[in-house]
Amino acid sequence: MKKKLLVVAGFALIVAAGCESKTETATETASAPAEQAAGQSGVQDETSQKNVVQVAMGSQDHTTLVTAVKAAELVDALSNAGPFTVFAPTNAAFDKLPAGTVEGLLKPEKKEALTDILQYHVSVGVYKAESLQDGQILGQVNGGNITVSKKDGKIMLNGTATIVASVPASNGIIHVIDGVLLPPPAGN
Repeated sequence: MKKKLLVVAGFALIVAAGCESKTETATETASAPAEQAAGQSGVQDETSQKNVVQVAMGSQDHTTLVTAVKAAELVDALSNAGPFTVFAPTNAAFDKLPAGTVEGLLKPEKKEALTDILQYHVSVGVYKAESLQDGQILGQVNGGNITVSKKDGKIMLNGTATIVASVPASNGIIHVIDGVLLPPPAGN
């Protein structure tokens, strides 16, 4: 009987010690600095398909776009479930803009204009290239519209940018485009 009582008492001590260390760990975690917390973009997942932001970050042809998305603080929004269709201009597409345009838009005081332009490149939903129709109008996240046209087997957006490739992502699709889409001035 004494042996059973000693075993039960020993087990109770082990359980109590385990609970105490779990309480300390929970307290330490709860008091961790808030800056360690991150939005959806902070989720680490090495096995799932990449989202639209991760795909762009892995592309050497989209470093300007990634820099702009970070400057506009849109990484978390575009890392969410979506689904999104992102029309992603290449670095060469940004190079076609007048000198100093990109640098100017990356300034903190131009964040609103940069955000508007970037959101003009995103539709909610997945629009695969083969599903796009001549004359189709797509509503963009910034509230504007883009118009699809087809000519000689090419898909163009607003008559200025051509889809040159499409890449599926876990939260949508990216259409690589050879031009930057600029929203029409307010009131048009």
